[in-house]
Amino acid sequence: MTHVTDPAESTTTPAPAPGIWRRMRLWGVAHAVDDLYQGLVPAAVPYFVLDRHYSYVAASGLTLAATLGSSVPQPFVGVAVDRLALRWLAAAGVTLAGLGLGLSGLMPSYAAVWCLILLSGLGVAMFHPAAGKAARESAGDSAAAMSVFAAGGSVGFFLAPALATPALIAWGVGSTALFIPPAVLTAFALLRHQRRRPAPAPVGGPAGGQDRWRPFAVLTCVEVVRSVAFFGVNTFIELYWIRHLHASRLLAGAALTFFLAGGVGGTLLGGRLADRLGMVRTVQIGAALVLPMLGGLLLAPGSVVPLLFAVLTGVALNLPFAVLVKLGQDYLPTRPGTAAGVTLGLAVSVGGLLAPVLGLVADAHGPRGALAALCVVPPIALALGLMLPEPRR
Repeated sequence: MTHVTDPAESTTTPAPAPGIWRRMRLWGVAHAVDDLYQGLVPAAVPYFVLDRHYSYVAASGLTLAATLGSSVPQPFVGVAVDRLALRWLAAAGVTLAGLGLGLSGLMPSYAAVWCLILLSGLGVAMFHPAAGKAARESAGDSAAAMSVFAAGGSVGFFLAPALATPALIAWGVGSTALFIPPAVLTAFALLRHQRRRPAPAPVGGPAGGQDRWRPFAVLTCVEVVRSVAFFGVNTFIELYWIRHLHASRLLAGAALTFFLAGGVGGTLLGGRLADRLGMVRTVQIGAALVLPMLGGLLLAPGSVVPLLFAVLTGVALNLPFAVLVKLGQDYLPTRPGTAAGVTLGLAVSVGGLLAPVLGLVADAHGPRGALAALCVVPPIALALGLMLPEPRR
């Protein structure tokens, strides 16, 4: 069912005060550094295979360690963040994420590498709920301000292979140690910022602070479905360019870059749209746009014209990303850390865990078949989006 908005309610959100942007930039940079370590795992795994002669099964085990560490604990960390005063947890999380990933390339045994990457994932899990709660407190009721925080994660994931690949080629897996300093510096900046500012009162959410679990469950399903599509395109877009469009590896890499860059832009644009049109409407618009953009990517002629649709697909898929984070916290106003842990962590990771199903489709029908199979996802996301109510003012 669709939600009929009360005429007395306004979907337009006032512009945030200038000081908010400074604080949100800090949280956006911190999110970028934290998610940099998530992106470094898939960038570094091939070099563990080359330098340490790991099998493909062992290599996939490292990816599994990162996913388990970052996804499973996040809802529990979110509960702890909501119940206890853990303002230091975001700084501790980004530090652990950096140390775990950075030291992994220096360890000789596979067991030690696996455990360190698991700990790095745990650091990511510690960061997201605490940072999501603190960022929301700083952003107030502005989805545009919250989109700065959300876009930071997309930027970090986007930059990871570009920063890591030259170092890994030049110095091997031991070069992971070069990525420890950003985590330490970021943690120092967060602790300094939080010492200077008193803990703000919670903002936003329904009147009376009543948690609404039913729409939050629907929202979580929307995020899982969106994540399946994002991970699917992220996994197979380069192979589609190489094996179906017969393009060069350089052009295939450009397609992935354009897709991820479009995701960053879509995250920021979604926040602006949500402040003007409403959060639920923005989620619905994003879901409605994915199918024509993905269809254009598959049907456009040549290997250059589809690059435009690679960008637009990234924009459409990420248009609701920051909105879903903020909307989840509005549905659970007394549990903003739990909401952030689910929307930023668990739901996103579940989408990644379902990616092997698309791998089976690709084995049978090629990468184009896997991307074509994703066309069933946007209508599901749109149908779920039509069930979401606007948060109460």
